[in-house]
Amino acid sequence: MGFLSDIPSFSFKRPLFAGILGNTMLSTVRGISGAGPSPAKTVLTPGLDAELITYGKIRSMAGTSDTPSGCPTPASITRAMMTLAGLTPLFINAGLTTRPPVPCLDVYGEPGADPRYGDAVPDADRLREAGARVGEFLSSVSDLLVLGECVPGGTTTALCVLRGLGYEASVSSSFAQNPVSQKEAVWSAVSERLKAGSVTAPFDMIRATGDPMMAVAVGIVGTYTGTLVLAGGTQMLAVAAVLRGLDLPVPFLATTEYVRRDPSANIDALAREIGAKVFYVDPGFATLGHPGLARYCIGEVKEGMGAGGAMLLAALLGHTPEAIRQQILSTVMVYR
Repeated sequence: MGFLSDIPSFSFKRPLFAGILGNTMLSTVRGISGAGPSPAKTVLTPGLDAELITYGKIRSMAGTSDTPSGCPTPASITRAMMTLAGLTPLFINAGLTTRPPVPCLDVYGEPGADPRYGDAVPDADRLREAGARVGEFLSSVSDLLVLGECVPGGTTTALCVLRGLGYEASVSSSFAQNPVSQKEAVWSAVSERLKAGSVTAPFDMIRATGDPMMAVAVGIVGTYTGTLVLAGGTQMLAVAAVLRGLDLPVPFLATTEYVRRDPSANIDALAREIGAKVFYVDPGFATLGHPGLARYCIGEVKEGMGAGGAMLLAALLGHTPEAIRQQILSTVMVYR
């Protein structure tokens, strides 16, 4: 395919990129998430990624934004697109363990609990209502919303929500080698708890086994009046599945081609079953001459912090694939 799998037909005058930040305690389970230097530190990643996008560098702590193997964080891609497009991103704190180091809209949520042992998002209804108010506000300041997320461990909560809704889902991972057996073990424990509690309603699936980002996203989608693009892979597909279960319109999705190519996931088939139109972005990182970015092509990281949607937005604003690629390259070189 070319840079985009399909050319969007929607028009807009006031675009906005926003990212929902959240935690799930599943990310602290060793081997579940690669979005951080250690399991314990994965909970810091959403705030640090937002900091990188907002300020162009991480100011609150020392260290590199690359993975241990030298793969740049997808937040650097989103930062590059905000710079190229001249946009100011907005972040929404859905539920973090620590105060984020950037200004945020705060809905005062709690981090998601481990769904193997109890409800993951007990205040899901309140978060959905708060998200609805955020959606109304964002409708007043934009007519195109590209809505990303950063929730380490969120592909595992997505697996549980999708499976709980009856989909034969296989989800992606930030690891090059997807820890499928560990995710399946989590789902096995969660499925028994769902059966014991007779949990079947679509939004109850978020309460029982999701994460705070999902609850807020459902609320935002429910009231946003412009064109909305969910920027993410299987995590945003779980949001789309809940929306379909609630008989609400399913928004567009945007993610990278690296997620679609993941042999351990089935996002394309799931999207068709859910009825979600997905725009895939292929930035051609293999030919940029950057060994860290090339690791996206072998399945490391793949996507995150709305990177695919941010690249789509830059393209919709008239920037060429080559300009997008060069902006990403120059940005990640600065952050090495």
